[in-house]
Amino acid sequence: MNTDELIRGILDQVASGSLSAADAAESLETHLGPGRNLGFARVDVGRESRTGFPEVIYGDGKEPEQIAAIAAEIFGHSGMVLVTRTTREALEEVRKNIPSAQFNPSARVIWADERAPGPMTEGVTVACAGTSDLPVAEEAATTATLMGCEVERINDIGIAGLHRLLDRLDDLRRARVLVVVAGMEGALPSVVAGLVRAPVIAVPTSVGYGANLGGVTALLAMLNSCAPGVTVVNIDNGFAAGYTAALIARASASSANSGG
Repeated sequence: MNTDELIRGILDQVASGSLSAADAAESLETHLGPGRNLGFARVDVGRESRTGFPEVIYGDGKEPEQIAAIAAEIFGHSGMVLVTRTTREALEEVRKNIPSAQFNPSARVIWADERAPGPMTEGVTVACAGTSDLPVAEEAATTATLMGCEVERINDIGIAGLHRLLDRLDDLRRARVLVVVAGMEGALPSVVAGLVRAPVIAVPTSVGYGANLGGVTALLAMLNSCAPGVTVVNIDNGFAAGYTAALIARASASSANSGG
């Protein structure tokens, strides 16, 4: 539900007498105002009505109890929640209010989704260079899945064994948008972008020996890609890549379905 639909729905309820003016004002303040104030955080429960997806919790640096309290607020309004960069200890706290919450230890994400099932959008592929890049790739894939996309995973196709990439070329070319995750020298997104028609979202990882500089080398290599169609997110930021890929895939599918 977008902001216009939210406001129209509240006004319709007031007009029909099923919602008082005071309750309508409180609902509008909750969804369109600064958010629910928990003291240590202001939870943006209205983000879904503005952007189409609820606020995502960045777990690193937060206490498990803080994560659980924020998650309960978001889940109560949206029926789903996603926490990135988190721990199994936080999961135990979250499950006190959201028993259905799950944890992906590789991606370090907690999620729960009790929304009514809807059609899934096809066309997102998440590929990574090596097994060491899988945590970041899984963060991207989990994010895109929760945003309503079918995600194909293609793992371990780094260019040190170029035959592995070429063996999956047909799969890569079927994608509407690709997330390509790589550390070391970060060359994989450039190679992929030179072989496909779809946009490539490149994700540098901090995987690599000393001169990798914690992912800076891969980041600069991706920013300097000579292949067009490559967009780069920050080091290890699988969440941003998965989120953006889902937006592109959904927009592409919507355009295709409308004949645009």
